[in-house]
Amino acid sequence: MAKTERRVEDLVGDGEEMADALSAVLTVADEKGTVSWGDVSDDLSSGEWGRLIESGLLVDADGDGFVLDDPEGVREALSEAEPAESEEKDLSWSRRDKLAGLGVLLLFLAYSQQGLRDVIAGDGINLVLGPLNATLPFHVVVLILALATGLWTAVLQDNMMDTSIMSDYQETQQEFKEKIEEAKERDDDERVKELRQEQMEEMDLGVFKAQFRPMVWIMLLTIPVFLWIYWMVLDGHVIETGTAMVLPLVGEVSTWQTAVVGPIQLWLVWYFVCSLSFSQIMRKALNVQVSPTGT
Repeated sequence: MAKTERRVEDLVGDGEEMADALSAVLTVADEKGTVSWGDVSDDLSSGEWGRLIESGLLVDADGDGFVLDDPEGVREALSEAEPAESEEKDLSWSRRDKLAGLGVLLLFLAYSQQGLRDVIAGDGINLVLGPLNATLPFHVVVLILALATGLWTAVLQDNMMDTSIMSDYQETQQEFKEKIEEAKERDDDERVKELRQEQMEEMDLGVFKAQFRPMVWIMLLTIPVFLWIYWMVLDGHVIETGTAMVLPLVGEVSTWQTAVVGPIQLWLVWYFVCSLSFSQIMRKALNVQVSPTGT
C-alpha cells in the first residue's frame, strides 16, 4: 500500500491531468477488470498512458490488456492525494504603478529634449537642489545625491521586490527541463511536445512585470537626480572652480566634461562610482535580497 501511495503521489504531483488519467483507468478497471489503450484513448494521451505503465501501477495481463497492480490502494491514495497547484499571486500593476511608469517615460524624454530638460531640471528640480549646490562643492553634492538614491533603491527593493516569484518560476522551469529529459530518454516524443507546450504556457509575462515594478519606483527618483546632474554639467550650469580631482589610473582631472574612461566623462564616472558603492552598502546594511539565491 505504501508503495502504491508513493507512486500515485508522484504522478498526481505533476498536475491535475495525471489525476484525471488515473481516475479514468481506475473506472475502466472496475468495470472490465482489464484496461487497454483503446478503452481510455479518449480520456488520456499516449504519453500519460505510458507514464502509468512506467510507474508500475499498470501491469501487463499476459496479453489480455493491463490491470491495476493494486486497485484498492490506487483508489485510496487517489482520494487522499491533491494535484499540485501553483499559488496564485497578484502580479498586476495598480493605477499608481502605471502612472509612475508614465512619469518615468516622460523623464526619459527630457534627456533628448532641451526645452523639457530646462523645465524639469532647471525650473523644477533645481529649486530644491540649487541651494545645496550653492553651499557645497559640486562633487560633494553628487556624493550626497548618490547616498540618497542608494538608500531609496535599497528601501524599495526591500519592501517591493518579491524574490519568491522568480524563485518559484525558476524551480518550475527546472522541473520542466528534467521531465523533458526523462521523456526524451523514453523516446516519448508526444510527451516531450506536451511538456514543451506547458512550459511555454508557464512563461508568464506577469512574472517579469512584477519584478520590474520596483524598478519603476526606483527610477522615479534616480532619473530626476541624474537628469539634474546631466543638466548642470552638459548645459553649462556648473561653475568650474579650478580644483582638480585625482583619480586612480587617471591622475589629475580639472573639468567635469573631461573624458576619463574612453569617451565617458568625469561627471558620469563620479556619479556611478558613488551611486553603485552606496547602493551596495545600503543593501548590505539593510540585508536586502535582490535575487532568489540571495546574491
